[in-house]
Amino acid sequence: MNIDRFKHQHVEILSGISLLRRLSHQGIADHAVDIAHELKALAQVVTQHLAIEDRILYPSLEKSGDERMASMSVAYQNDMQGIASAFINFARRWGNATLLTRSPEDFRAEANTVLKSVHARMLRENREFYPAIEAL
Repeated sequence: MNIDRFKHQHVEILSGISLLRRLSHQGIADHAVDIAHELKALAQVVTQHLAIEDRILYPSLEKSGDERMASMSVAYQNDMQGIASAFINFARRWGNATLLTRSPEDFRAEANTVLKSVHARMLRENREFYPAIEAL
């Protein structure tokens, strides 16, 4: 199974998280417009990535005939539901520059939790899940 598209999206997602981190360190209120814009762009990539995983990747792995991969796929999909929901809610809430300017520390606290979770998940997929898929 060719998963190059998924890997490329992971690079985009990790880059987006890194950019949000840099902008936040430079000052949330001062860079609120840029943060809101970048968060919306990141949300588009994440949403597309999740949709493709749900429609193509997970079902293909579950039907692959490889019980280990099918089981791993179900576990990864189930684990992602909570992470995805938290990220989508976060992106909806904080995609507004005015709110970012008013509540920079609330954004920082939530970003530290939600983006850290997404980041860790991407790294785990890169390290464990994708190599297992490529070994099929």
